[in-house]
Amino acid sequence: MCGWAMNGSRLLSVFVLLGLSPLARPQQFATVLIKPSATSTPGSSRLQILPSGNLIGNSIPVVELIALAYVVPSNPSPRLASLPEWAVRLRFDIQAQTSAPLKLETKDIPAQRRIIERFLQKFLSDRLGLVLGVKTIATPVYALTLSRSNHKLMRAQLSPRDCIFDTGPHGCHSFAISFGHPLNTRAADMFDLAHYLENWTDLPVVDRTAEIGLFEMHSQGWQPMNLPPPPPGASGTGAEFAPLPTLSAVLSSFGLELHRAEENLPFYTVKRLNQPR
Repeated sequence: MCGWAMNGSRLLSVFVLLGLSPLARPQQFATVLIKPSATSTPGSSRLQILPSGNLIGNSIPVVELIALAYVVPSNPSPRLASLPEWAVRLRFDIQAQTSAPLKLETKDIPAQRRIIERFLQKFLSDRLGLVLGVKTIATPVYALTLSRSNHKLMRAQLSPRDCIFDTGPHGCHSFAISFGHPLNTRAADMFDLAHYLENWTDLPVVDRTAEIGLFEMHSQGWQPMNLPPPPPGASGTGAEFAPLPTLSAVLSSFGLELHRAEENLPFYTVKRLNQPR
């Protein structure tokens, strides 16, 4: 991943060789199957976590699992350094079945998310040998907030019990991929939105809306503040995004705003990651 100069950032603490949250250790896997994906065509990628806790991944790069487990962008970011190239380029089909239910059928979305994060952290540690170094840094961020005068968020029809995690076209806690990364989702919360936006913003994004629940969103694409490098052999200047509205304009249509702020965030460095064979 690319380097980054953190202007004005302050190092608060250092924890080296983070392999797994202690809270994740009790969970065990009954079966795990990881194999190279036969396809990498657009639209073939899908990651599901079922109410039982089983994980099903089709054409998934490992960086996507790390991004969900540790709440970092899946695009190149200073918040995830030293990631091997294959973890972005190669895609895998994955099936993982837990030995006991994860108890994900709850109305408590933050609790549900913590369970999923610990589940993925253990999967990455046990099956791919992931070890991370981590620094907690006070760094500039964009704070996602509600507009004082223009609240237009629409509640999703799905409940948290029916909406665990699915990156499919009609999934939950994810956004449909399209030109200009429009904000199109059947059901996502403000945490999901902040995490998604950080892939194309020049600063990390944190949720400070205090809004609880799932929301349905539909928008056009918007101009990215930060573009990942183009794939090998491709060219891209970002000029094709010029006709699109700004992120500020798109967020305003939902009664949302971004403000400069500061937050203590973890910055990770990959110390070890084994490629599935």
